[in-house]
This record gives sequence, structure tokens and C-alpha cells, in this order.
Amino acid sequence: MKQREILRKERLAARDQLEASQRRSKSEHIQARLLEQPIIHDAGHLFVYVHFRSEVETLRLIEHCLAAGKKVSVPVTLRKESRLLAVQLTDPATQLAPGCFGILEPTAEQITRATIDPAGIEAVLVPGSVFDSCGGRLGYGGGYYDRFLTQDAPQARRIGLAYSLQMVEQVPMEAHDQYMDMLITEQQIYDCRNLREGM
Repeated sequence: MKQREILRKERLAARDQLEASQRRSKSEHIQARLLEQPIIHDAGHLFVYVHFRSEVETLRLIEHCLAAGKKVSVPVTLRKESRLLAVQLTDPATQLAPGCFGILEPTAEQITRATIDPAGIEAVLVPGSVFDSCGGRLGYGGGYYDRFLTQDAPQARRIGLAYSLQMVEQVPMEAHDQYMDMLITEQQIYDCRNLREGM
């Protein structure tokens, strides 16, 4: 098994071992750190993943950003095309339903009504399986976010959200893998772009 697959399997297994109360507490710490960041405070349009299984939780974050008057879009997975759509949300409670892979996604009606041009997105919140302090990231193997960040929203700041147990010294990156500009865990904020430039 390749090193990337071993790392992914190990870190996801560790993440899955967190109890629901631990995930909730750690996610709240991550959200608080995130909301302190100028890029989030100043951004008018955020693209936010909807958490699935043991990922850092985001539904409260989405609700907070909407209440603050921000435009929030979330991903829809187009499996046949291997890409993500950005669809605007205004009411997560009524506009989300289980979609591809069982992940909560905008309803068909919302997709028809509110698919947006990702060129206006200012920051993308990115999930993943493994991260390092310089912004290296392993996703889940499909490349959906790598393509979205390069082809659809290259202008957006990339912010990874992870638990500290997902951190490794160095992610074995490949040519198509996209680096994060910032990474936030419950323990620390990493200014990844500056760390890379200082190396």
C-alpha cells in the first residue's frame, strides 16, 4: 500500500475514534478560531463543506455566517463529471438533503434555483484526511476539491479545517494536490502560505 493510502487510512481511523462529544467540542474551538480570522470577517462569500461522518462540524458555522449576512454556498458532488458545483444556501434546515455518498447537499429544487458562479467566492473551507503545517493536504482520493480550487475558484483563499490528530510532519504531495493557505485545528492556526515562503 502506498504511503499516501496508509496515512489516509490511519488518520481517518483515528478521527473516527473521536466520540461525538469530542468532535463537537473540538469543532466549536475550530469555529471560534476561524471566525477570528480577518479573511472570514471580511469575506462576503464563503464556500463551506457540509460535514459528513467524523469531519470537523460546519452546520453551526454555516448558520452563523448566514446570520452575519454573508453569502454561503456549499458543494454538490457531480460524480459522473468528477467535479463540484457551488449552490447558495439561505436556510440549511430546509434546503439540504442526503445526496452523493450520503453527504447532505442542496435539494434538487435549490440546485436549479441557486447554482452560482464560483468566481465570486472569497474563501473555500476544505475538509480532508491528512494535513501538514505548510498546507499540504490529502483528501479522500477523488480529487474533487483539487479540481474545484484550480479550475473553478482559483481566486479563493483555501482554508483547511482539521483536528490536530490529522496532522503529520509532511504530507507526500503529488503534482495535482493543492496546498492550503491556512489550516485551523482546535489547538493552533497555521499560516501555511507564509510558512512555505519562509522555507
